[in-house]
Amino acid sequence: MWFAFAEAVTWAGMLAALLVRFSGATDALVGPAGGIHGFVFLTYCVATACVWIDGRWLPGTGLTGLLASVIPFATVFFELWADRRGLLAGSWRLGAGGEQPRMFAERVLAWALRYAALAIGVGVALVIAVFLVLLWLGPPVQF
Repeated sequence: MWFAFAEAVTWAGMLAALLVRFSGATDALVGPAGGIHGFVFLTYCVATACVWIDGRWLPGTGLTGLLASVIPFATVFFELWADRRGLLAGSWRLGAGGEQPRMFAERVLAWALRYAALAIGVGVALVIAVFLVLLWLGPPVQF
């Protein structure tokens, strides 16, 4: 729920910055708000993919979770919906002492859960790398 809430909060910040920009006051807030939102967006997507793999969600459920990040504030509603259906309950199925992974994505996640500190470091580095490439490419839409 932390990532969903953070994603929604950064959406609010991004929308507020765009509102300030369109009012003519300043463009200075859009860059930082967009950067923070972009980083949290990528982190939410990684977390959603991990829960999708571990929970063996149907493809439609996982894709809905990922698509929720594109719609302002939808991540909170998706997570509330998923929680009510028990999709977020329990511990990690692929964690230490858990089930044996059967496919490649499950093996990667099982490794990440067993070596959490290293996996977090690698994950953060990958998110930063993707984030920097996206910054280099520029904003998705030029106003």
